[in-house]
Amino acid sequence: MSLIGTLARLEAVESGRAQPLATVRHRHLSDRPLVLVPLTTAGEAGAPLGALVGTDPAEPRLLVVAQPRDRDLRFAFLADLAEAVVPYLDGYAGEVEAAERSETDPETGKKVKVEVELCADAPQLIVPSRAGVEYVRLLGRSTRFRRTAEDDPDTPYPAPARVPLLGRWLTHYGERARVPGSSLLLAATDLLNRHWATGQSSLEDQHLGALLAWIEAGDGESGAEAALRAELGRDAAGQLLCPPAGPATDPTFDNRLLAPAIDRYDRARQALGAAEEGELADARLGELHRAEREVRRLVASQLKPTWDAVWRCLELLRGLPAGSRVADRWTRDRWSFTGHRDRVRSGEPPQPRRDDAVTSAQKLAARETAQAQLEAQEALDDPLVLAARRLAGEAFTAEVLDVVPAWTESKRPSPRPLLTVRTGDVPQLGEGVKVYRSLDGRPQSAAFVGYEPEDGTLVLRLLDRMGRAKNPAEGTVPVKGDRIVWTLFEHDQRGGPKLPDPEDTPWTHGGPPGEPGAERPDPVTPEDLL
Repeated sequence: MSLIGTLARLEAVESGRAQPLATVRHRHLSDRPLVLVPLTTAGEAGAPLGALVGTDPAEPRLLVVAQPRDRDLRFAFLADLAEAVVPYLDGYAGEVEAAERSETDPETGKKVKVEVELCADAPQLIVPSRAGVEYVRLLGRSTRFRRTAEDDPDTPYPAPARVPLLGRWLTHYGERARVPGSSLLLAATDLLNRHWATGQSSLEDQHLGALLAWIEAGDGESGAEAALRAELGRDAAGQLLCPPAGPATDPTFDNRLLAPAIDRYDRARQALGAAEEGELADARLGELHRAEREVRRLVASQLKPTWDAVWRCLELLRGLPAGSRVADRWTRDRWSFTGHRDRVRSGEPPQPRRDDAVTSAQKLAARETAQAQLEAQEALDDPLVLAARRLAGEAFTAEVLDVVPAWTESKRPSPRPLLTVRTGDVPQLGEGVKVYRSLDGRPQSAAFVGYEPEDGTLVLRLLDRMGRAKNPAEGTVPVKGDRIVWTLFEHDQRGGPKLPDPEDTPWTHGGPPGEPGAERPDPVTPEDLL
């Protein structure tokens, strides 16, 4: 955590109110996001109990598994979830725009520009907390390999047609959520934690109700008191006023309300199975419907407060203006969505359970680059974030005191003017260290030449973006009196070295030797069982 973040938390403790960590919104918010609030069954990891899903805060769709141990009811839940999610995803796949992309020419090996389709927008999923993001990944892993009756007529438990497709999309979104700065799949708690600091621990910040209590504490009440009530407050029946939907449920709710209701449902099913045709069967069927409605009512009572809290979180974030570079990161998300759409349409197989060595290295390198790029862009977009980098000596604000024209000593001299600047910051500069400023949205670099101890000024030499002529282009060189933000970190991160193709990977990293085309089956892990 940065010094600014630590100070903000201390300020929150002293004032009893959450403190802002940003002046702009650093994540993209769709005009029509799909909110998913899942619940799982206690004692069985990943077993679905229910979910609220939808794009309208006033009309959520309730999905409930009345008996989570019943395989058929679980499959029905997944089928209903696919019916709610897949059409929403498909709704963004048809509207496209023309875009250019660099590709390698197989004949010459050179990079060439080709025109391709890019989806005009992409669907966005919002879940309550970070545990919800992991549950989305688990759902994807558990369903993308399911066999349908069309795929295998002899499969003992065929899945509905859209369930494997749902799994592939959820897996893609879960993987994309691991890329820093991506906004395809977001957790409401992470969104709030990025923009506000509370006086509680990062673990407590994963409780959405407590987090909102710190941000929206009423008059005469501190954030700590409001958060404590959100976490522990119970009604006359002993149930939490703000259920966690973590996606785990509250044990008191499980023991006092949910377990007896599921038992009544089981007894009603058994009684219906034992009843003969006639009035008795009709009566037993009515009892089963009433028992099922009671389970649905109880699950809805646990989901609705979190559903409302997620939409309240989105309202708060829409009150912040979007950062100027948020749209660029969303464009990369659109490319990611478009690429997966194309893979699905082309009939490629589902994502493997485990990536090979080259793919893993590529993902790791891409995430490291995205992290550095995100940190740089947030600092350039937000003065409050930049202040943390200035305190760390990674950026400084300076006033230009003098500009001395200079050129390189070559047959074709290039401009290299010297800037004398004064700053009140303490940047971590050394001889030859490069610094960067933003010039028309592009980075312009300068080299640190030295200090002037007499008056405490710095001397910088501009290195680029001044045009090809002998004299610098107009507007490319600062003038006396300009106040400029300089950073010691690059604004655009470079990619790493090119990795070998999978067939050229050494055997020590999963490559040859081996029979051509032979593929060993993936081992089954506990994560594969939902």
